Amino acid sequence: MKSDRLLSILLLLQTRGRVPARQLAERLEVSVRTIYRDVEALSAAGVPVYAERGRHGGIALLAGFRTDVTGLTADESRALFILAAQGAHTALGLDAALGSALRKVMAALPAPHRPAAEVASRRILVDATRWKGGPRPAVDLDILKDAVFADRRLRLRYRHSGTSEARTYTVDPYGLVAKAGVWYLVADRRGTPRLFRADRVRSAAVLDDPVRRRPGVELADVWEVLRRQVEERPGGLDVTVRVRRERLDMFQRLLAPALAALPDDDCVSDRVTARLTFGSVRETRQLLMFGDQVEVVSPPEAREELARAVASVAQLYGRAGRGPE
Repeated sequence: MKSDRLLSILLLLQTRGRVPARQLAERLEVSVRTIYRDVEALSAAGVPVYAERGRHGGIALLAGFRTDVTGLTADESRALFILAAQGAHTALGLDAALGSALRKVMAALPAPHRPAAEVASRRILVDATRWKGGPRPAVDLDILKDAVFADRRLRLRYRHSGTSEARTYTVDPYGLVAKAGVWYLVADRRGTPRLFRADRVRSAAVLDDPVRRRPGVELADVWEVLRRQVEERPGGLDVTVRVRRERLDMFQRLLAPALAALPDDDCVSDRVTARLTFGSVRETRQLLMFGDQVEVVSPPEAREELARAVASVAQLYGRAGRGPE
């Protein structure tokens, strides 16, 4: 609606200063001509807004003009008080700041919206961690956060998965991302985007050198590239299994990252067919946690790998009567 758009323009100009009309049009998904008409409407309503033509022009408010109008709708008020990823603010040391900010927002809300916002904060909870994820190692984000906010380069000692030795990298950070309860540092190394899991950083030091990011590239852009690389990684081993129906829910929760397709439930037999993708044949050993509740149908090398694992365990416990050697 026009009233919402006018308020959005006012708040954008208040927070960003001079903004080109084309940027406002793209942000609000209207034409440039509409933006100029809206500016005229704001001016007619007494808002000291003006437009400057030319290459470095744009739309701006007179210096010093501020408005305390929040302009929040009832739904927007609710959205602000639904807190996602409860551990995120704690990890960044922002719990107290968040609480203070929400109290200020609550005080600024129109009186009719306050009860709805308060109820939303008590009735909706978003927990981004997976079921039975187990305890995670403590992560010290302070130095990473300092480098991100100060726009400085970082020197890391980092341990990759499957290795015991840490390697040293000098990186240019874009920012921090929390995904499913795990923190990642998104950075360039020699101009190439890289992803560093925060709990594998053995040490970090903020350098005096300013960060060297690629021009025009933002954190969201780099994250999207890295996310696709992880999710669309070629290769892997396709495994078909049969799962007992009573264990299907647990199977789907624990092996969600490996599920290549939803289980094919024919509603007839007591077992359901599912297809998974593993990075290597050895990774199929995690299926042994289900015992005889999950049977590998194919490929043969996956069945052979599990058979070897079971034989090794049987041999180990077959010596139980003789005690440890």
